[in-house]
Amino acid sequence: MRPRLKMRLGDLLVQDGMISSSQLQQALSDQKQNGRKLGVTLVDLGFIKEHELLEFLARQLNIPLIALNDRKIPENVVNLIPEVQARRHRALVIEADDTSALVGMSDPADLAAVDAISQYLQPRELKLAVVPDADLLEAFDNLYRRTKDIAQFAKELQTETQDGAEFDLGALSLDDDDDEATVAKLLQSIFADAVQVRASDIHIEPDDRALRIRMRVDGVLQENVLTETNIANALLLRLKLMAGLDISEKRLPQDGRFNIKVRDHSIDVRVSTMPVQYGESCVMRLLDQSAGLLHLEQTGMPEHILQRVRRLIHRPYGMLIVTGPTGSGKTTTLYGALSELNQAEKKIITVEDPVEYRLPRISQVQVNSKIGLSFSNVLRTTLRQDPDIIMVGEMRDHETVEIGLRGAITGHLVLTTLHTNDSITSALRLIDMGAAPYLVGAALRGVLAQRLIRRVCDNCKTADQPEAAELTLLRRMDPSIPADGSGFVRGKGCRSCNHTGYKGRIGVFELLEMNESMIDALRDSNMREFAQAARQSEGYQPLASVALEYAREGITSLDEVLFLAETVEEKELRVTDATAGDDGEL
Repeated sequence: MRPRLKMRLGDLLVQDGMISSSQLQQALSDQKQNGRKLGVTLVDLGFIKEHELLEFLARQLNIPLIALNDRKIPENVVNLIPEVQARRHRALVIEADDTSALVGMSDPADLAAVDAISQYLQPRELKLAVVPDADLLEAFDNLYRRTKDIAQFAKELQTETQDGAEFDLGALSLDDDDDEATVAKLLQSIFADAVQVRASDIHIEPDDRALRIRMRVDGVLQENVLTETNIANALLLRLKLMAGLDISEKRLPQDGRFNIKVRDHSIDVRVSTMPVQYGESCVMRLLDQSAGLLHLEQTGMPEHILQRVRRLIHRPYGMLIVTGPTGSGKTTTLYGALSELNQAEKKIITVEDPVEYRLPRISQVQVNSKIGLSFSNVLRTTLRQDPDIIMVGEMRDHETVEIGLRGAITGHLVLTTLHTNDSITSALRLIDMGAAPYLVGAALRGVLAQRLIRRVCDNCKTADQPEAAELTLLRRMDPSIPADGSGFVRGKGCRSCNHTGYKGRIGVFELLEMNESMIDALRDSNMREFAQAARQSEGYQPLASVALEYAREGITSLDEVLFLAETVEEKELRVTDATAGDDGEL
């Protein structure tokens, strides 16, 4: 028996005193204009809170109110209702057996939706529960993954590409309508799955007995293994055509890019292929152009660092370096700075490999080493183009460093990146690349080191207790930490975070501003004195210390803090051993 309300929802809410008659009339008027359900309209207008409305519905219909956070829902249960219908009717099968099915809905009083989903569940008895709409939307993204579609299309493609079968290159032409081609369906499913889980990269890796498709989500790879190994060539062929690469070249690495639209997202895909033991490996970086550029205040930078960074980028000349390993968000920070500096009275030129985001009014140059268009060659010409601001994608060699530093002391603001683990070692890296220490001291104004660490999932957050050795290290970093090690959290793992314990990432920033003591140390080529002056400079706080503050606030876990601390500490030890003798001279 379907539960149903004895009166209309609005009248029941008025009768129960949860809203007034005038509020109901206003909501009904708005509903006629926006076409949304009454409950949603009441919540949007602020007349009632969502949890109050859901609790009211649960009482009136005599059904449970369920939170999905800690529930593990089997894939075969979820797929009893097709994804399209589940999203359309806001309905999710939570539990099911041969005789009954428990379905969570955001509006179980919608009899048309109940009738529609009951058709898919026959002959099971339908049992309803109320579930918050946000929980359902999140569950749809996490549970309706494309892994089943990917496996099915892979099997079909294997049949079409059996050894000895002729593969139709014409069917893969970009000028033809090939939406029905199996290889196109497979790639569409892969990209749809990647966008759904907010993946930053897709790895397609052929092996002896498997084809691995891995996606990097929140900095960690998630793997899907296919046994259909002979479909790898078809996938690579299609991707090469889309990226404008040479389909006959399999012995050398190639790079390209293309743009696709997936679920209303415009995705710029950077493609890199490389010959490996069992074929060609392909890695694709996904850049969501529809999301727009982040401004500096949207990067998660703390206010006290944000103000200092803004002061640095609004100086008329000098060099600001953003440093960190690959995938730490350096480019995002630089584009945020350029977005703020992009004004009609400023001439801005960027030298990049590749150009990741297109910016209006800014002259962006794509490096192409095949024709001699290197960073150094472009940068040399850039200085003759009367720029106010120059952004160099990366300091890669001695010549680029030299030109960039000289540009910074001749009236230009130079923004660039380096691959170092912290801010203090960046000056040393420039010197190691052949720059004169006095030139680094004269040109360098600041170094912003950054990392991305994972956030603990709020839905499965629980208390964590460090081990004795860990606690000793943590108390050495911050003596104010309680002796019992209390106050830290970790994620147990739940459906919301795909049972990883983490959901999303947060930036950790370390800003080093040059002062007279550091500049004098560089002029004297004394790196040990430079490092000591840097650590004692005003406003300097190491990356690991910032991450530890996040852990104490319950934002991240101890594992993330200790991993970051270990990485940076090992780097600093190597720097000290490599640069300082007994007298501390370089």
